[in-house]
Amino acid sequence: MKVAVLIPCYNEELTVKKVVEDFRKELPNADIYVYNNNSTDKTVELAKEAGAIVRNEYKQGKGNVVKTMFEEVEADIYVLVDGDDTYPASSVHDLITLVEQGKADMAVGDRLSNGTYKKENKRTFHNFGNILVKNAINLSFNSDLNDIMTGYRAFSKKMVKNLPITTKKFEVETEMTLQALDKNFIIKEIPIEYRDRPNGSSSKLNTISDGIKVIKEIIRLFKDYKPLKFFMIIALILFILGLIVGLPVIIEFIKTKYITKVPSAILATGLILLAVIFGQCGIILDTYVKRNKESYRLNILRYTQLEQYFKK
Repeated sequence: MKVAVLIPCYNEELTVKKVVEDFRKELPNADIYVYNNNSTDKTVELAKEAGAIVRNEYKQGKGNVVKTMFEEVEADIYVLVDGDDTYPASSVHDLITLVEQGKADMAVGDRLSNGTYKKENKRTFHNFGNILVKNAINLSFNSDLNDIMTGYRAFSKKMVKNLPITTKKFEVETEMTLQALDKNFIIKEIPIEYRDRPNGSSSKLNTISDGIKVIKEIIRLFKDYKPLKFFMIIALILFILGLIVGLPVIIEFIKTKYITKVPSAILATGLILLAVIFGQCGIILDTYVKRNKESYRLNILRYTQLEQYFKK
């Protein structure tokens, strides 16, 4: 099967050559692509020296790069890996095997379950952020994944060509996982050894601002793909607040047959009405999402049939 290794890069001159050479050693027959994202150092020159196919994506952001990669590159199995030399090329065979055997649409290199990420990564809040994102997604989507934000994955062609990526920046790993969960693709995880960046190589992530972006992305995707849960949670909160504000008004009316707490009565009524409106929004949008999923599954079925036809 034709394998393509996809390496998004932004200023990775210290590591890109080694990453390309390591994957060339493990997968001598694979096509190795380095997608340069407006690097200002020698990333392009060193990638070409190592024998990679170099292309450019001028829209800044990892999400834009991954989207272009998936659109342009043709292969049977895709391997996506960062260009910072933090992931072992030797683990690629385990990831590819799962996809090749049909056991996974997305095989994920899990850095967290064996403790190597916590040991190697020197940025404490990154560890905390990974755990927070993992727990939030597992709770929201009833899943049991260990590593949501890893940059080392293998994909089937079916998933790559039917994955609607909308994120522009580094939140793309989170979106790919959520999309896979929502679209019912098979996800399998393989524990891998993680190593920190070499001296002189710096992360492009800002712990606080990028962490906020990831949380916002999770909330957005939760709203889009689980609208019933999302709006019912808001409706429940508003309903409880309405009861808290309105209960004294009800008690007063039962005792005296009069209402003196008029502002509280108006506020409670408004909160209860908002709760009803949000609940109705959740029910309507949930119906729309279910219809959209049905259409998506039909499109996947058509894609599979066409792929089998052309293989014949």
